[in-house]
Amino acid sequence: MFYRQNKLQIELPPSPYADANAAAAVQELLGGKFGEMSTLNNYMYQSFNFRNKKKLKPFYDLVSSITAEELGHVELVSAAINMVLTGTTSPGDPDSAPLRPGVDKRNSYFFISTAQTSLAGDSMGNSWRGDYVFNSGNLVLDLLHNFFLECGARTHKMRVYEMTDHPTARAMIGYLLVRGGVHILAYAKALEIATGVDMKRMIPIPNLSNEHFETARKYEAMGLGNKLYTFSPQDYKDVVLIWNGQNPQTGTKLEVIQGAPEGAPMFDLEAVPEEFAPGISEEDFLEIAARLKKNAGL
Repeated sequence: MFYRQNKLQIELPPSPYADANAAAAVQELLGGKFGEMSTLNNYMYQSFNFRNKKKLKPFYDLVSSITAEELGHVELVSAAINMVLTGTTSPGDPDSAPLRPGVDKRNSYFFISTAQTSLAGDSMGNSWRGDYVFNSGNLVLDLLHNFFLECGARTHKMRVYEMTDHPTARAMIGYLLVRGGVHILAYAKALEIATGVDMKRMIPIPNLSNEHFETARKYEAMGLGNKLYTFSPQDYKDVVLIWNGQNPQTGTKLEVIQGAPEGAPMFDLEAVPEEFAPGISEEDFLEIAARLKKNAGL
């Protein structure tokens, strides 16, 4: 069971300008093979289908905790895409073709399908696929897959970072580079406990520190590369049996946080009349408000 808060995991800087092509590139980090929808669903189904939860509880707690964080990552990437898209078009009479700017953008689905918001798909407009989920039922194999998946996700984040200098997109990517690094290390430590193999010696993959990315340095300085959140006030405590000791790259102490990050205000998308979204006029709003008051007995 998930507990939801109406917050983003971090505060994203306001988007100073619209860049639909940058938003299209960021879509890969949402709905690509190595995107946040893939990490979420891989870990979610592994946690749903986990065998011997009691006997192997530290491993179950780890996968479950990271599952909850990935839900927030899907939300965060979507918010960044929405912010970067905001302002691409302007209201106008339908005969004036107010959505014309969408014709020349890489991903026309933004303008035709979702009213200039995120898609459940990749940078080329292909839908996210359920067969991206790997859930073998074998603990070591699943952990090894998760380690690989996080390394692939890190690679794509680094490449998209280099594709766009949009400040909102880069702030989001910088944060996810740090948090993804936590997940890579967590799965490496879990594999070491399960098999005796020191996977930590392989990281970082690619071999480039987060310190090379300007927007990641802020979150590294906050110690977010050393914290593993349980995203639960009282469950998944045994993750501490895996997440302990020192960060092999920095030598700093690893810390389990019982609960979730403080979070930041949710971004509010304004109406886009040229997309008929949300399609509620001022008159409609007044009538809705009157009905709400009536239902509330006011």
